[in-house]
Amino acid sequence: MASLTDLINLNLSDTTEKIIAEYIWIGGSGLDIRSKGRTLPGPVTNPSKLPKWNYDGSSTGQAPGDDSEVILYPQAIFKDPFRRGNNILVICDCYTPAGEPIPTNKRYNAAKIFSHPDVVAEEPWYGIEQEYTLLQKDVKWPLGWPIGGFPGPQGPYYCAAGADKSFGRDIVDAHYKACLYAGINISGINGEVMPGQWEFQVGPTVGISSGDQVWAARYILERITEIAGVVLSFDPKPIQGDWNGAGAHTNYSTKSMRSDGGYDVIKSAIEKLGKRHKEHIAAYGEGNERRLTGRHETADINTFLWGVANRGASIRVGRETEKDGKGYFEDRRPASNMDPYVVTSMIAETTILRKP
Repeated sequence: MASLTDLINLNLSDTTEKIIAEYIWIGGSGLDIRSKGRTLPGPVTNPSKLPKWNYDGSSTGQAPGDDSEVILYPQAIFKDPFRRGNNILVICDCYTPAGEPIPTNKRYNAAKIFSHPDVVAEEPWYGIEQEYTLLQKDVKWPLGWPIGGFPGPQGPYYCAAGADKSFGRDIVDAHYKACLYAGINISGINGEVMPGQWEFQVGPTVGISSGDQVWAARYILERITEIAGVVLSFDPKPIQGDWNGAGAHTNYSTKSMRSDGGYDVIKSAIEKLGKRHKEHIAAYGEGNERRLTGRHETADINTFLWGVANRGASIRVGRETEKDGKGYFEDRRPASNMDPYVVTSMIAETTILRKP
């Protein structure tokens, strides 16, 4: 008699050409990730060859009940690390039956910005540091923390090893390998300052691909924590008090910044970002005011400042960039629950399309 595990691990290619495509989209809250699967007659590698699909938008907070149909447009394909074989994960964005992007479709506007000739010419690169917190399922308290109590103060946990300092490494490593299998350009992981908190990095990626890959990585992490019976939180300040928050630091460069003389281009871009500080903060994630307090490696939410190697600044420039006279900078303001389509495209719009 086959076990449940045996059936889950069936290799479909032994008996059929058909594959399963898991269509993934962003729900009405802007952070909830939804998905459903469909059978296709054979392998597909180009999203333009995939059929559009639909779902009940009234059940995701994205359409009224009397006109509930929302259309999924396939945009990016990744290998499915759960079903494996030729099966795929499909990142989609959402439209009305008339072909208009629905309000929660942030990819649409981002794609317009990234397709602008001036932006294309600059080849914007991104590296996103996605922090998150693992919570015990029934009590919604960080993994490894005593229920109703607190661990020792911060200090021993960052990049640490050991049963009393590192909590959830099996989930983190499973996610790391699953992302590599899927074709996501995940570049690293590490334990964070607050116990039970971790980070993965996606990049370098170019343009709209950054948002696609971060959302795919988030989906895979949601699925892995589901299997592990652990709750995944992207709250920017999950525990009040003397504990670090969770961000999504966004590293950024353009072709001009990476070329000789690029340091002047970087300084000009930072000046432009400073002039739109309030607009960026408003788009950088909900609840960010609980995180950006001027403590715990952040700048105050109402203050814009930049510095070299300064982790208490809004924008940090690395020592190597300063020394080489070219390179990249890090926007430290985005919260862990930010939408990568919004953040990446807004940085490109401000620094490339906005004139001094």
